[in-house]
Amino acid sequence: MKFSTREDINAPAADVFAAVTDFDSFERMIRRYGSKVSRIDSQNAKGAGMMWDVAFQYRGRARQARATIVEYTDPATMRMTAEIGGLDSECEVQVIALSPNQTRLQVSLDLKPRTLSARLVVQSLKLAKSKINTRFKARVAAFAAGIEGSYQQAA
Repeated sequence: MKFSTREDINAPAADVFAAVTDFDSFERMIRRYGSKVSRIDSQNAKGAGMMWDVAFQYRGRARQARATIVEYTDPATMRMTAEIGGLDSECEVQVIALSPNQTRLQVSLDLKPRTLSARLVVQSLKLAKSKINTRFKARVAAFAAGIEGSYQQAA
């Protein structure tokens, strides 16, 4: 099952990619939601091979996830995979410069079940796909608006 959206942002591509790859900010956000996140690789620079373990509660049960950056092309593309039980996900973020101060952010998320229970979860998500897709697009739009707002304040 795949979700995708795109947003145009009034900011340079380098600034948009920097915001998309601000992993420390994402770690803090995950912790604010009550989850535990820990970086498990030993890389000092951003790039492919970065890994995190995330522990969280979902529907009353403790869950574990492992996220890995599998592609990192500064300032154009980042692709991340995550394994959550029997569910594999792949998130791809593309930053496309439309002009010096106009950038398109494209985000896609693909969910692939590996087990029967994961197939049931994905099947239930398919029933609510339009609602989930609307929320996905709203979250990406809010993130894009935040990038645009911080760029305009800095300028």
